Amino acid sequence: MPDGSGTLTLTLQKAIADIPAVEWNACAGGGNPFVSHAFLSAVEDSGSANARTGWLPQHAVLRSSEGHVVAVAPMYAKSHSYGEYVFDHGWASAFERAGGDYYPKLQVAVPFSPVPGPRLLVRPGAGVPAAALAGALSQACRELDLSSVHVTFCTESDWTTLGEAGWLQRLGMQFHWENAGYATFDDFLGALSSRKRKVLRRERRDANNAGLEFITLRGPEITRAQWDAFYGFYTSTVDRKWGSAYLTRAFFPLLSERLGEAVVLMLALKGGKPVAGALNLMGDEALYGRNWGCRGDFPFLHFELCYYRAIDFAIAHGLSRVEAGAQGEHKIQRGYLPRPTYSAHWIAHGGLRRAVAEFLTHERAEKLTHMEELAAFSPFRRDDGGADQV
Repeated sequence: MPDGSGTLTLTLQKAIADIPAVEWNACAGGGNPFVSHAFLSAVEDSGSANARTGWLPQHAVLRSSEGHVVAVAPMYAKSHSYGEYVFDHGWASAFERAGGDYYPKLQVAVPFSPVPGPRLLVRPGAGVPAAALAGALSQACRELDLSSVHVTFCTESDWTTLGEAGWLQRLGMQFHWENAGYATFDDFLGALSSRKRKVLRRERRDANNAGLEFITLRGPEITRAQWDAFYGFYTSTVDRKWGSAYLTRAFFPLLSERLGEAVVLMLALKGGKPVAGALNLMGDEALYGRNWGCRGDFPFLHFELCYYRAIDFAIAHGLSRVEAGAQGEHKIQRGYLPRPTYSAHWIAHGGLRRAVAEFLTHERAEKLTHMEELAAFSPFRRDDGGADQV
């Protein structure tokens, strides 16, 4: 692949372990733990993402003519569309009804993690534009004769680069809390309307009056017994929601071993024993909420453990936001407001591409309108003198 700085060569690696961590991380940077070599290796080495589970690693590595790694992307050959959280089942069904083969496809993503972050990982100072990696990914899709390649939960910058390269652009939505320079949780409460402030105080009071003890642990502090308890919470949540337990038992202790203090586990104890837990990862700017589970029925415990204590932690550690994961319009009333998420899609078949492009045009407009409507229910005080939203 020609480039102004010389010839670039793309290779696909069948395991993250085949790429030296120092070279991968030089491209990925240290700001987002989900694209780190440590996280991706924990997913693979624990048996969570492999050919058996339908996540066959095909990590993209772009090298200069001198053999230096200048860009990478976490990529997988997928035999299904589960564990992605950007849904294309309808596209697959339509294509297969028309006689096409949608699977396998290529997925540039962090497995089982609807967490926004960089996906076109270019080494700073390498003199390689992100567009070169985008072009290499679509070229690989053509040469492998696959239906499509999908870059999900990317940054807006990646989304723009891919759109300019002719990829189809899609919008999603999550709910994030943003730190407006609060020194304490009470400072945050002070920014809310009086009615919403009373609701949050009551929820925190009831959760903390349920006879529970709350602890926050960082990577090396978390014992094997605590991880076993958390795995039980995780699988019980999956069972209640009729989902699949994508992550294996081995994943969680491996995560804290490799990511260290970036792993933040919040536990609720009853009589000294864990009854609920919320797993977060900490980046340079954000706390990312990932998994939660509970054994028992405790008032407002989910809000306390997943939302309010995450805000406490973010304020205490000077983080700019909390990203609490997918879904949940109930988060708005707790200070987590709608924010766009981004994905981009390269589709080989012209007919399917045109149909998806038309669908996405309408979907983007609907998503933006819906976000505007939801933003009207913000719990924060209005500065225009108007009445608070009900």
